[in-house]
Amino acid sequence: MTRPSQPDLLVLHAVRLLGFADTGAIARRFGLDLAETARTLRVAEERGWVGRASFAGLEGWSLTEEGKAENEAALARERLDADPDDVVGAVYRDFLPLNARLLRATTDWQLKPDRADPFAANDHRDADWDARVLDELAAVRRAMIPLVGRLTRVLTRFDGYDARYSAALQRAWSGAHEWVDRTSVDSCHTVWFQLHEDLLATQGVDRSAER
Repeated sequence: MTRPSQPDLLVLHAVRLLGFADTGAIARRFGLDLAETARTLRVAEERGWVGRASFAGLEGWSLTEEGKAENEAALARERLDADPDDVVGAVYRDFLPLNARLLRATTDWQLKPDRADPFAANDHRDADWDARVLDELAAVRRAMIPLVGRLTRVLTRFDGYDARYSAALQRAWSGAHEWVDRTSVDSCHTVWFQLHEDLLATQGVDRSAER
């Protein structure tokens, strides 16, 4: 049976996944009440778990190292009861080959090597090249759906990654190129990065130590 997460855990976890975000974005990430999210963030700030800063004209929250440790401890306690069969670990192992494919496809979307320059930028004038990349991203999506289903049956907070990825991919197919890899929108890459971070955080694995 799937397990819902506690709101306080979700607030810190949303900050972890978003990296830097304002209160509204943090609340929206898991459909939380805005006022309660603001209260939780203030308490977390008093405890040294989050910090508030301005960056490039934006103001938002980010996790401190203490907050990251607190978030991972809460996730570990949650998983102890919710995932005795290590479904998250099994999904993560199946995720890694897909991650390599996603990264290759993203690189192919950004670069289109030619004889003069092996690192030439993709100007998106070659429709066949772009279609091949989008086909690969669609294949990744098909493989992603059952993985998210397995995760969601354990922890409710994993729900929605596949739908968000599918929505971004549909926009990319319609010609909105930024929905493949732009970090300023909920692109395929943004969604995938957050799912990857979610899997790492849930297991207490550091991204830099991943192989």
